[in-house]
Amino acid sequence: MNLFELKIGQKCLIDKVYENRNIKRRLLDIGLIENTTVECVGVSPLGDPKAFLIRDAVIALRCADCSNILIKDLVV
Repeated sequence: MNLFELKIGQKCLIDKVYENRNIKRRLLDIGLIENTTVECVGVSPLGDPKAFLIRDAVIALRCADCSNILIKDLVV
């Protein structure tokens, strides 16, 4: 399952980030690393991008970027 498949209100743990070097570095800089808890907090009217709560900051990510971020567990 990838990060873009989360629905509003769902939380998950990050497993792996498979992106090209430039985007991957930016994602790591904002704290999107293995075992980080991420919550989907919003979706744009057209469905892309989605807003995620990552380490107390809300970050909007496009589908193209989220599809290469694998998650391992949904957090209840």
